[in-house]
Amino acid sequence: MNRERLLELATDGREYDLIVVGGGATGLGVAVEAASRGYESLLLEQADFAQGTSSRSTKLIHGGVRYLKQGNISLVLEALHERGLLIRNAPQLVHHLSFVVPLYDWWEGPFYGIGLKVYDMMAGKLGLAPSERLSPEETREHLPTIEPDGLRGGVIYFDGQFDDSRLAVTLARTAESLGAIPLNHVRVVGIDHEDGLVRTVSARDALTGFEYEFRGRVVVNATGVFTDSIREFDDPSAAPIVRASQGVHIVLDRSFLPGDSAIMVPETDDGRVLFAVPWHGCVIVGTTDTPMPEASLEPRPLDEEIDFLLTHAVRYLTKDPTPADVLSCFAGLRPLVSEGGDENTAALSRDHTVLVSASGLVTITGGKWTTYRRMGEDCVNQAAQIGGLEPRESRTSELRLHGWSDTLDPSDPQSVYGTDIAGLSELIEQRPELGELLHPSLPYKQCEVVWAARVEMARHVEDMLARRTRALLLNARASIEAAPLVAKLMAEELGRNEAWIEAEVAAYRELASGYLLA
Repeated sequence: MNRERLLELATDGREYDLIVVGGGATGLGVAVEAASRGYESLLLEQADFAQGTSSRSTKLIHGGVRYLKQGNISLVLEALHERGLLIRNAPQLVHHLSFVVPLYDWWEGPFYGIGLKVYDMMAGKLGLAPSERLSPEETREHLPTIEPDGLRGGVIYFDGQFDDSRLAVTLARTAESLGAIPLNHVRVVGIDHEDGLVRTVSARDALTGFEYEFRGRVVVNATGVFTDSIREFDDPSAAPIVRASQGVHIVLDRSFLPGDSAIMVPETDDGRVLFAVPWHGCVIVGTTDTPMPEASLEPRPLDEEIDFLLTHAVRYLTKDPTPADVLSCFAGLRPLVSEGGDENTAALSRDHTVLVSASGLVTITGGKWTTYRRMGEDCVNQAAQIGGLEPRESRTSELRLHGWSDTLDPSDPQSVYGTDIAGLSELIEQRPELGELLHPSLPYKQCEVVWAARVEMARHVEDMLARRTRALLLNARASIEAAPLVAKLMAEELGRNEAWIEAEVAAYRELASGYLLA
């Protein structure tokens, strides 16, 4: 993807079939769905692709054991089906992972064992390996650092794991390959009507300050926790429909959970499911569910959320983590569709919702990464009707995403690139120094910076360290130390000067400091 070329194409005065506002999981899913049907599509993201909620998940592609317990059978069935499709269509990014439920009470074995067998059956032909009961000894083999006192055994089951922001970049590249124009760092600042219908969006390029108008037959609002602000552009009297719920994760060294399995705690003190998940050589522990009064692109964990996660980690691990052990902490905001009242956000549905305003603005919100494809399909079905587009069948269930490869080892940090690994290798052949690491404590090579700036539309040091690589989440302090080198490499590729380097490094240091506890 060449941002400058795409921006030139986007501003040639054409009328689009669909204009998608929002470049997270939902918006990118809509763009891929629309483009795959041959609809001329433009996507506008105010920041970077997946900069908000979509890069701050628990890194799981799953059916949702919690939703089974809540009785939301339809969501579980849909999610399990979509999990199977995604593993098939993007194996370079999504792979199997074993989860162990440690059992400490006599009733837990039959209760969770039966529940997970039902979970297996619901997956059908797209299921993974079957769940099994484990003895205490087998449980400790899978979880060497699990608390042994009172351990009665465990239940092992299988779900999917992925890299969320890398999937977002892959979807953007897939959309472009299908004819769509995905643009990051372009903020929608207004919506105009023609004969009472939404027809034009006004947008500002955050990198240049230039403003543009884009005309479309239908406009899709896929902005997550910012959904209501776009709806207000359309109708200032529109009632809010989204409530933000904050989910926080802490990242620990791999020594806290050295096995190959994740821990799943079915019910914490506040009724949530808690995970400790091996990911990219570290361990992610989360998450929380805290109602937040307003949306933010850069939310910050609350002290009580950090305390909650550390308390539960101490409860289940023999090696007790302290704040000093936290390599990074990050927060994301779930866009939950509110049904009114003052209910806790933990009780709000994770289903997605498609709404159409009186002026034809199509809004899609709610949902989760696992079901992004189905969300895109449902949204485009509705949008095609509103825009009077020629009806066309969805084909994304069989669509292999950009870089598809089923021969890569997920333990290789560069496996997320799929077939683009060849491009990285070529860069190293041209410039051998690009084969060196960005930092001794990070698994990323210098060639990835050049690649991200050249073909993945990374335009800030943050884009590179937070989302093209996951350095910020894996080790915030190491990422700060790597920032000057990243800025230098990006400046060389993008033609930026020394002042730009200094400003980018300073901005990144300020951002990344918020991911450190001490």
